[in-house]
Amino acid sequence: MSSGCAGLPAGREEGFSLPRLLVASRNRAKATEIAAILQSEGLDLEVASLADYPDVALPPETGRTFAENAIAKATHAAAATGLPAVADDSGLEVDALGGEPGVMSARYGGPDATDRDRYEKVLGLLKDVPVEERTARFRCAAAYAPPDGVTRLAEATVEGRIACEPAGSGGFGYDPIFIPEGEARTMAQLTPEEKHAISHRGRAFRALAKLIRSRPYPPSA
Repeated sequence: MSSGCAGLPAGREEGFSLPRLLVASRNRAKATEIAAILQSEGLDLEVASLADYPDVALPPETGRTFAENAIAKATHAAAATGLPAVADDSGLEVDALGGEPGVMSARYGGPDATDRDRYEKVLGLLKDVPVEERTARFRCAAAYAPPDGVTRLAEATVEGRIACEPAGSGGFGYDPIFIPEGEARTMAQLTPEEKHAISHRGRAFRALAKLIRSRPYPPSA
C-alpha cells in the first residue's frame, strides 16, 4: 500500500505506536478505508495490505457468523506474516430477504459476480417490495490479532433501507443501494468522512482501535 495510508492525524494519543499493521484483505479500497479509520483514532502506524503479500492466502470464509470469519482471517494473516493484523467480515442483512445475503454478502450471486451483479440481484429480489418493508442493516465484525497474543473483537451495525435504484460512485460493495437511517443519500453518495462517521465498519474499527490501544503489540515499555 502506498505511503499515503500512513501518517499521524492531529491530536493523536501521545507516545502510542504500533509496528507495521497488516490489513488482511486484498481489496485495496477496503484496506485504505480501514487504515483511515484507525489513523483517525490516533494510531501511529504504517499500514500494509495482503496485496503486499501475494503468497499469503486467507482461509475460506466458512464461519457461521461475521465474528468467526473476521477472527479466522486476522489470526491466519498474523501467523503467516509475523505482523499484527486486522480483518473484518461485513455484510448486508435485508429483512425482506430473511437476513440475506448476510455472511454470504461477498459471494452473493456466485464466485465471479461483481459488486454490481450482487447489488442488482438484491434489487431484483426486492422489485415488488414497498419502501416501508425494505429495511436492512450493514453489520461488521472487526478483529485484531497479534502474532503471539490475545485476539480482540469489536462489532457494530448501521440501520437503513434498500434504495429502489443504485446511486453514487463512492465506496464499494452494496454502498450504492443502501440508505443509512436519517439520510436521503446512499452510502455511495456520502463523502469518505461522512461514511466513516456513521458506517458499520467505521463504528467497529473505532471500537477496535480503543481495544488495540489498551494492549498494544508489542507491549509498551
